Order: sequence, then structure tokens, then C-alpha cells
Amino acid sequence: MTKKQYIDMAQTILMVRPSDFGYNSETAASNAFQSESLGNEHEIAINALREFDAMVEVLIKNHIEVIIIEDTESPHTPDAVFPNNWFSTHEDGTVILYPMMAPNRRLERRSDILAILSSKYAVHEVYDLSVHEVNDRFLEGTGSIVFDHVSRIAYAALSERTNRSVFEECCKLLRYEPIAFRAFHEDGLPIYHTNVLMHVSPVISAICKEMIHQEDQAYVMESLLQHSNAIIHLDSMQVHRFAGNMLCVLNSKREPCLIGSKTGFNSLTNQQMNLIYQSCTPVSVNIPTIESIGGGSARCMIAEIALPHR
Repeated sequence: MTKKQYIDMAQTILMVRPSDFGYNSETAASNAFQSESLGNEHEIAINALREFDAMVEVLIKNHIEVIIIEDTESPHTPDAVFPNNWFSTHEDGTVILYPMMAPNRRLERRSDILAILSSKYAVHEVYDLSVHEVNDRFLEGTGSIVFDHVSRIAYAALSERTNRSVFEECCKLLRYEPIAFRAFHEDGLPIYHTNVLMHVSPVISAICKEMIHQEDQAYVMESLLQHSNAIIHLDSMQVHRFAGNMLCVLNSKREPCLIGSKTGFNSLTNQQMNLIYQSCTPVSVNIPTIESIGGGSARCMIAEIALPHR
């Protein structure tokens, strides 16, 4: 592992502490991972808050630097705990704002968060792709895009929430090679976000080949095999248990840590876990309410902060 490759892993992450987490009916049709609960809405919100706080505690114990932003009580944003969908930051000082499909998710974009980042980091350029919302063309951040920052490659599973032309525009702005492909659930529903299917880092990657359209498998796998040190091959059951929704970051000791949920890690085989232990430290967080009601897991809750310091 070279020093440059370590630099290309995030050393700081941003998370939004939810004020009123809940089931989002505006996103349910395209997210097969979401489950509507018959439970009390207040209890769901309280449980999600407890899970969030416990997750942050685990991250801090593992020496991972976390910027915590409090959610606003108004407007109501039930998915605010998933900030990675509306913005991304990059090591050259670029910030990208993304077009979101659900109207209530567009409300998550907050100028005060950008102001906080600008006060701490050198933000040189902000590209606002949210203008594509008026034409119903969406690209939901690092949910839609899985970046290989070392090789400057971007992967995207096309869906209602991941538009090819906007994806290619984003890659052109960042000077990344775009790799777009099709991926589906067993019932034919497109995978809503790429980051439930795969994760990529210099030390460990994972992907579910069987969910990728047969015509697209070869060139996706060729790229991943060429540029990855170690790959975990997932099956569809493991994807549905969020084993693909993980993120590798560097802690303050410059040790690579793979953040994922207890649900996801528990779905992996002993052989797969051994591969992780050989590559990095697994950091397991227990977030069942957020996973089942929100339809997203640990990686979705994390916005990587790659900006240079002032």
C-alpha cells in the first residue's frame, strides 16, 4: 500500500443526527430495501436516534474522525440521516451537489453545512447538478456513484435515481472514467443505488456479480479485478443484508477501517471475514431500525470529507 493510496481514503466523515427519522413514502417505490413499519412513529424516531448515537460512539472508539451535524426540525426530512446522497467532496477542493428524485429529499440540501465545510476546508469549486431535477434526471451522490479514487474510475448502476447523462457529466467534471451498468433484483426491479451492490477501496472491495446484467458483467468485473487488491464476491442474499453497503476509511492512526452494519458483517462467510481481517479493521455498528425503515445502511449514513484543510 503506497502513501498516495492511503491519502485517497477519507480521513474525516460527516454524519447528520436525525431529528425525526421515519418511513419515507416518496422513496419506497424504487427502494426494495425499505420496509414500512406498523410501529409507533415516535418510537421509530427515538430508536433511530439511539442507533445513530451508538454508531458514532463506536466510530470514535475506533479513532475515526466524525463531524456531527444536527438535523433541522423543519422542514421534515425523514431521510436526513443519509447525507451522502446530496453532496460529495473531493481532494482538489471540489464539492458536487446532486439532483434527488424525491421532493422531500431535496430539502436535505443545506447551505449551512456547506458553510461549515468552507470554514474548515479549502472549497475551490461547487458544481450544482441539482438543476437536472426540473427535467427528472437524477444522480444521488455516492449512493448512485461508487468512486475508485486511486484509479479515478466511477461505477454507477443505472436506475430511476441514476441517470446516465448526468453521471457522465459528473465524471467529466471530476475527470473520472465512467463505468455505467445495469443491475437488478431477482424480480427485475433495478437496484436503486450502486452502493448497496458494491464498495471499492485501495485495501478491500466487494461486489455482487450475479445482480449485474449479463451483458455488463465482463467489463465491470474486468475493471474491478484490474484495480482492486482484494475483492469479496457477494451473493444477492448478502446484498439484501447490506453486505455491499460498507465504506473503508482511515482513522487518526492511519489504519484502514471498514465500516459496516452488524447485519452486513453477520451475512459474510468466515472466508470473507478473514479476507477483511487481512486487509483492514472491521468496524461493526448495529442500526436495524435505520436499515429496515430507511432502506439504507452504514455507508449511506456517511459523507466522506476529502477536502484539503485551510
